[in-house]
Amino acid sequence: MRFGKIEYLNLLPFDTFIKAYPLSASSKKFITLKKSYPSRLNHDFLFRRIDAGFISSIAGMYADSRHKALPCGIISKGAVWSVLAKSGSGLDYQSATSNALLRVLELKGEVLIGDRALKFKADGGKALDLGELWWHKHKLPFVFGRLCYNKYGKYLEQITKAFTKHHRYKIPHYILHRAARDTQIQSNYIREYLKRIFYSMGTKEHIALHRFYRELRLRRIKPPQRFEALRGCKGGI
Repeated sequence: MRFGKIEYLNLLPFDTFIKAYPLSASSKKFITLKKSYPSRLNHDFLFRRIDAGFISSIAGMYADSRHKALPCGIISKGAVWSVLAKSGSGLDYQSATSNALLRVLELKGEVLIGDRALKFKADGGKALDLGELWWHKHKLPFVFGRLCYNKYGKYLEQITKAFTKHHRYKIPHYILHRAARDTQIQSNYIREYLKRIFYSMGTKEHIALHRFYRELRLRRIKPPQRFEALRGCKGGI
């Protein structure tokens, strides 16, 4: 199985879970094989270069309509710390969902996401938190990413059930230390950040996701599509 995973701190609990989950060595290798930023994984998923993975929620609209999205995502309830809009202008090439959320919230600014945004905040940078603003407007969580699949749905459903049944995930100290070294963000700050993220999608999360999709339709914001990706590249993505 070719599995795609967003290479950000927000999936550190999933990495930890997979290391402990009873899979064969080859399965564990392939489930962490394809790591990249969200918009690249969106294209890989649409082109079927990966069989499944955590992709941006906006790119998961089609999978959701085909019932090929699992009740597992990257979710915050309020301030998320890693999806920000600071003064300036410019979209983040790494995330179609966060760029669309900025427009849905009728804001302007420079979008920062992922570990880069988290480090900016940890270093005292001033910015608007898009997760917090969505919460104030709708009193609902926001689903930033979604676990979707092209193949192996039943197999992934078993893994998803095991992963999402836990409310909190204890990250071993050595993994936190390595993440802190790689991102230049203190381990205590990473630990506090991960308390803001959860993964199990219930009723409120599905309502929030489809409200976001409705806002996209009303504002005529198109999700990433395969033909658009083809038009925008030369020789592949």
